[in-house]
Amino acid sequence: MSLFRIAARSSLPRFAVSSTVRRTQQLPFRSFSAAPGLKKSEIELRVLEIMKGFEKIDASKLTTSASFEKDLGLDSLDAVEVVMAVEEEFAIEIPDAEADEIQTVQQAIDYVAKTPEAH
Repeated sequence: MSLFRIAARSSLPRFAVSSTVRRTQQLPFRSFSAAPGLKKSEIELRVLEIMKGFEKIDASKLTTSASFEKDLGLDSLDAVEVVMAVEEEFAIEIPDAEADEIQTVQQAIDYVAKTPEAH
């Protein structure tokens, strides 16, 4: 060893670290999990409330099995508005291809239920 290395080693203070000190310096273990999903009954209530908010929908005809066109008398533009309202209510984005497939209240409820990002 060179004289410089020996001098540098001898001038550095040495600290004794016990094993108990090392354990307390470890980073705490954290576990994360997603929030529990929405209950289907809660989703159903919220979707039905959205539907009741549309003036074109007769509340007496509104059921979970109601079709947008056949039972509720909505045209395609109205159905798009309903899907957009569901997206806004649950803070999700439904792709156009999947939004076109939603034709009943139950399909809207099922889509939100299978979407983990919904809240």
